[in-house]
Amino acid sequence: MSARKIGGVIAAIATPLTANREPDAGAFIALANWLLEGGCDGLNVLGTTGEATSFSVSQRMGLMRSLAAVRSDLSNLLVGTGAAALADAVALTREASALGFGGALVIPPFYYKNISDDGLLAYVDTLAKQTANTNLPLYLYNFPAMSGVVFSVPFVERALKAFGDRLAGLKDSSGDMAYARAMAAVSDRFAVFPSSEATLKEARDGRFAGCISATANVNAAFCARAFHDGDDAALATAVRIRALFDGKPLVAGVKALLSRIHTQSQLADVVPPLMPWSERDTDQLLLDFQKIQSAAPPR
Repeated sequence: MSARKIGGVIAAIATPLTANREPDAGAFIALANWLLEGGCDGLNVLGTTGEATSFSVSQRMGLMRSLAAVRSDLSNLLVGTGAAALADAVALTREASALGFGGALVIPPFYYKNISDDGLLAYVDTLAKQTANTNLPLYLYNFPAMSGVVFSVPFVERALKAFGDRLAGLKDSSGDMAYARAMAAVSDRFAVFPSSEATLKEARDGRFAGCISATANVNAAFCARAFHDGDDAALATAVRIRALFDGKPLVAGVKALLSRIHTQSQLADVVPPLMPWSERDTDQLLLDFQKIQSAAPPR
């Protein structure tokens, strides 16, 4: 099991694409380095923002291996290994462990709906048993708007009894703060990461382990000041930046803004069925982003 405890400001890193809409390893590594040097304590590789479910197992493993080839320490990186097919989840989790990632983020099987807790437990039990020799920490990924499945509090209580320290935590993208707080209260050893940087004050106070946020791709420096320095003005700025994406396609929007920040138009590309933001909308997004940055109090 990873000796390093994952926590703090975690960017759900976007995945740059090649012209053939495959993961661009070189651009991905450059973005990862930029985020880690710019305030992120860690990264969530190949999550929803990273468009993981749009890639094949071989594409996902290829990106994981490319990152491992240039970074000697991956212990502060979570990688999404969940899949609708249990065998795929097992293969990805084994690979994540072999490469040295700090944890596997597991979205539930997302095709069948109205899955019982017993069915979910059987899924996680099989995954844990078939990767037992790796001992890689498992983090549940609660995103019912996408998966159609909820990891309930009673389920987590059962799973912690069944899997012990192997079950390390949960990322919650439901936006339900009552749910996130209830999860955080289940056990001191169960790390909960809401998906919004607005929760960083509570994380700093110890309720949560940090946040795993899509918009940390573009506001990491403000998030870091909020979490590590208790800078409320920086937190307000980070939240204002996040609000630029409210009600809009988030993954494509984050990639659109990244493309302007890095002056690399290809960073805006997404895998269908997602569609990129228009040039007009991206122009306005950049303008609004720059206004918020310029109005932020100096460090």
